Amino acid sequence: MSKLFVDLNLALRSLIQHSRRALFLGTAIGSVTALLILLNGLSTGIRETMIDTATTLSSGHLNVGGFYKVTAGQAAPVVTDYQHALDVATKSLPEMAFAVERGRGWAKLVSDTGSMQVGISGVDIQTEPRIPQVLQITSGKLADLAEPGTILIFENQAEKLNAKVGDALTISAPTTRGANNTIDVRVVAIARGIGLLSMWNTYVPMSSLRTLYQLNQNATGVIQIMLKEKYVPRIPELAARLRSDLEKAGFRVMTPDPRAFWMKFQSVAREDWTGQKLDVTSWEDELSFMMWTLQALQGLTFILITILIAIVVIGIMNTMWIAIRERTREIGTLRAIGMQRGGVVWMFLLESLMLGFLGTVVGAALGFAVATGLNALHIHVPISVQLFLMSDHLHLAVHPGAIVRAMILITVITGAAALYPALRAARLKPVTAMQHFG
Repeated sequence: MSKLFVDLNLALRSLIQHSRRALFLGTAIGSVTALLILLNGLSTGIRETMIDTATTLSSGHLNVGGFYKVTAGQAAPVVTDYQHALDVATKSLPEMAFAVERGRGWAKLVSDTGSMQVGISGVDIQTEPRIPQVLQITSGKLADLAEPGTILIFENQAEKLNAKVGDALTISAPTTRGANNTIDVRVVAIARGIGLLSMWNTYVPMSSLRTLYQLNQNATGVIQIMLKEKYVPRIPELAARLRSDLEKAGFRVMTPDPRAFWMKFQSVAREDWTGQKLDVTSWEDELSFMMWTLQALQGLTFILITILIAIVVIGIMNTMWIAIRERTREIGTLRAIGMQRGGVVWMFLLESLMLGFLGTVVGAALGFAVATGLNALHIHVPISVQLFLMSDHLHLAVHPGAIVRAMILITVITGAAALYPALRAARLKPVTAMQHFG
């Protein structure tokens, strides 16, 4: 331990002696660390916001949905005898936090001045723990959605339909048997948009959706299952278990298909079967049409960080060559008094690792401070950006684990960059090195 302390003290003194060079490299290392933390915070923030939004608006962590086919060529997103399926899911998943049942539909929403195609979600607002926490109501009352014949729409929909709280709208949709049906609803709440999903989602009471699609009390659209937080990373394993248990309970289950339910209509309609088939999906499946935005951001982050790290590595190697040239006589003297080659390598490597560590500490603190400041500012983003951020403001999620990983990565890369010059320095013959510039 004492030898390590001496080595660290010598490395620190060497960095102080060459402070200008150390400051230049430390600044570069710190900047790359800060940028890595910020970019990782942005992608993590988008992912967390996507999960939060998706598991509020249109999906659970796991979903038991499916299709009912009256004829082989006609499919509807309906789960019959849903209470039995919910009981099976409850027994199968002790990892479950809670579950809600929701209706699914696609319909034409008509006002006095316009119309648009929207997704219709049937909800029992009194049993929904997440919707009140996430939706920001700008007009009306969310609690009024408990009344039959009501609807919640988003600001962009209200603008397109020229509708306000209290206005009457008409919903028109084909039933599961192919006949068209309409119901009249009253706008009781308008919510602020929260990204792409709120462009087409609307909410009506479950009783109204059953009336629209002429469903009985035993039918719903999907059972949305929320898991306890620590079990979310195990979604694929839990989905496989749930499929198996549903099959054992007598349900027919569809082959896993990582797409949103509404993207499966055509393929299901081409299949030669009738009756009910359940479909177990995850939130990532239901948002598969949007995951490319996150993947693109992660890819761009990787390319940018790779370029910056390459620049830092080249800078460190060049600086180390200069340092070795300046300290050739010192190296020769140390070798002459008995220092082994490994000791020379360790001396330069330790200096580089110390420089990397100090630089990453400063960079991590800077990155965390900038991320915290940006979150505190609650920066509003334009509509075009909201579509991909799934939020109306910028949010960076910087976690301690990500900071530590960034510091370790950059520190290790800094040390690795110094390894080759250090090995070359260790190969210098003591006599030759001592005569350098002599």
